[in-house]
Amino acid sequence: MAAQSPPQVACPTCRKPVLWVATEKFKPFCSERCKLIDLGDWATEAHKIPGPPVWDHENPGRPDADDGQPF
Repeated sequence: MAAQSPPQVACPTCRKPVLWVATEKFKPFCSERCKLIDLGDWATEAHKIPGPPVWDHENPGRPDADDGQPF
């Protein structure tokens, strides 16, 4: 029986192929650069998870509290 080749994914940033093996230390990214580009996109809110905001910037209390008191 022939050994199967490891799965391959596309780097989320540059789309370069990345093998899904333990030696790929930045997976699913191809490099630290691509990993940091993606992190920067999340930090600047270029990437967002759809849905209502969980944090009210106008009233920065607990999202589930009506008293407006901070954590």
